[in-house]
Amino acid sequence: MSASDSYDFDLFVIGAGSGGVRAARMSATYGAKVGIAEERHLGGTCVNIGCVPKKLMVYASHFDEDFEDAAGYGWTVGPRSFDWQTLIANKNQEIGRLNGIYESLLTKAGVEIVEGRAVLTGPNSLEVAGRKITAKTILVATGARPSRSSEPGQELGIVSDDIFFLEQQPERMMVLGGGYIAVEFAGIFNGLGSEVTQLYRRDLFLRGFDGDVRRFLAEEMRKKGVDLIFNTIASQIEKTSSGLLVTLSDGQKREVDQVLYAIGRRPNIEGLGLEAAGVALDERGAIKVDDHYRTNVPSIYALGDVTDRVQLTPVAIAEAMVLAGNLYRGEDRTLDYADIPTAVFSQPPIGTVGLTEEQARARYEALDIYRSEFRPMKHTMTHNTERTLMKLIVDRPSQKVVGAHMVGADAGEIAQGLGIAIKAGATKADFDATIGIHPTAAEEFVTMREPVPEPEQLAAE
Repeated sequence: MSASDSYDFDLFVIGAGSGGVRAARMSATYGAKVGIAEERHLGGTCVNIGCVPKKLMVYASHFDEDFEDAAGYGWTVGPRSFDWQTLIANKNQEIGRLNGIYESLLTKAGVEIVEGRAVLTGPNSLEVAGRKITAKTILVATGARPSRSSEPGQELGIVSDDIFFLEQQPERMMVLGGGYIAVEFAGIFNGLGSEVTQLYRRDLFLRGFDGDVRRFLAEEMRKKGVDLIFNTIASQIEKTSSGLLVTLSDGQKREVDQVLYAIGRRPNIEGLGLEAAGVALDERGAIKVDDHYRTNVPSIYALGDVTDRVQLTPVAIAEAMVLAGNLYRGEDRTLDYADIPTAVFSQPPIGTVGLTEEQARARYEALDIYRSEFRPMKHTMTHNTERTLMKLIVDRPSQKVVGAHMVGADAGEIAQGLGIAIKAGATKADFDATIGIHPTAAEEFVTMREPVPEPEQLAAE
């Protein structure tokens, strides 16, 4: 592998997260000379302070409920306790193992890893820890970082990056925000035994998800003990001798041990030298790119969360595969962003793919909605009152399934298979012709036969 005579590298990647690592590794495999810079940990947000450690915490937080459920099946579970420090130590060990795997993947592919913060100094040049580097093509894949609000005392709270390194588990946790990160951490700390309050400024959390899913999850979370307070924000945070005193917008005061800001994420662009290179940003501060991830500067590309399109790890990886193929295999592909399966590891979890009912009603003239709600078989011999929701959205004239949504155990696992069917254009008849796997919850998706009444029918009754 060799770069052109006038540059140190064919491709230099800023940011060794999921998208950056995949783009670097595949480009090197295709014959390019590649370097990559990372100032923190290999693997980026997902591996170190995002989806991987968060999912481990979800597992940890579910055991208390599992122990209770076991009694209905004849098991006697003795005295039990939870130790936060053990969880964090074991999590750190696993993340360290994954960091090593990422380093091995890059070095075996021939990618040079440069430790330090990379700063652009021009369209083909950058500097990393005092080292001046040139590259024919530069890829910015620096991801996003948590946002904070501006009320007095906000600096006393933490963001999701900090959660994974807390020395002590807060006994009283307040989560600010209504996105999937807020919902997931509310469930995690509730399951681990903390007293959890979640505040959201609108009337219902998870804006953009299907309305039935949002309402159903709120009911289930409240049943599990999470104190959900909507149409409310924190207006002030003050430190006291025994914790943090949070003044709410309705005048209430709540004392907690920790406040978590989970109010969104913004592109991580500060201090990159984008201005020096002439890279254009949009009104949200994201790097503007075309369908081939090119910025307005021909030699500079960007992908993943820093472009603020779809902030999901598998999307960044898919974008990286497209980019590497286009740059170094002579391909001319674009990524199809429709019907991306998504999971929220709330408790119970959400699995979703395709259009919400609200989106589908805006796009199609007539719909058939199939909806089922039931108590899972596992809980029929326990005192657990958790329920499951499943929903299919069908375009009536074509009978094409345009959306599938689930709240319940293993929803993410089930949604992956549904994603294949919807991506392939399956109709309701295809679902009906598929034999169910019995007894499972998943079989409900192929046994729903009667659509629910239309809203106008219900109104007339």
